[in-house]
Amino acid sequence: MQSSELDRRLQIVREIAVAAGEVALQFYDEKIQIEWKSAGNPVTAADHAANETILAQLHQHFSGEAVLSEESQDDMSRLGKDLVWVVDPLDGTKEFIKRNGEFSVMIGLVENGRATLGVVSQPAAAKVYFGAAGLGAWFAAANGMHTLRVSDLREPARLRMVASRSHFDARVDRVRKRLGIHEIRHSGSVGLKCALIAAGECEVYIHPSSKVNMWDSCGPAAILTAAGGVMTDLRGEPLNYTAVEVRHRQGLVATHGRLHEQVIQAILDEHVTVE
Repeated sequence: MQSSELDRRLQIVREIAVAAGEVALQFYDEKIQIEWKSAGNPVTAADHAANETILAQLHQHFSGEAVLSEESQDDMSRLGKDLVWVVDPLDGTKEFIKRNGEFSVMIGLVENGRATLGVVSQPAAAKVYFGAAGLGAWFAAANGMHTLRVSDLREPARLRMVASRSHFDARVDRVRKRLGIHEIRHSGSVGLKCALIAAGECEVYIHPSSKVNMWDSCGPAAILTAAGGVMTDLRGEPLNYTAVEVRHRQGLVATHGRLHEQVIQAILDEHVTVE
């Protein structure tokens, strides 16, 4: 896809993500009705409303293009398509329920099997992260627009890890200790964790779960890559966006790229397996 077309799409999808976030915020100060899709996997009316907003606007602007969304049934129409939109209308639903602001709207575009465009909007903070392959990555907030670029730290002990706010993972902590990392920051939402790496505020995020889905990774991966970072699975292999199954069964690892192989080796040395 030509850069001009990619940029056009990026600007449209940025507006869509912000609009969906505004819809989600309409439910933020109300009593939140929670449903459970499965154990530990909540969904709210805000998830559904944001999803409807995104799907309607994607259809309006990109009619006929395939969409994979967490809150819609996968009809498999995406298989074999060159372009697929991948949507998580509310990433960090648990954080939304807790009202701590650490949730996001995430939209990504897969082009020929690769995450090439992404938007992560944090509506509670009026922030939006966005980027695309060959164009770059940016962060917009009340104080203006800023370029996203990963840090250049190359000493393992100086790396800063970002980890889940909702639960402690002993496997990740073993890797942290092996690398000699002392500083750890906690955040909700996969997208917001990856945004911290893209912004040069952290360098390592490890998610050793077999329940990571394409919609968890696509938008963040595109932004992180455009900012100079790297996202793979726990074995260091590229994430697959063309499979029938939507889950990344080998989890994900996001880094600033400078020491990605060393992080993967530490994961292997600690015999970390997904659960």
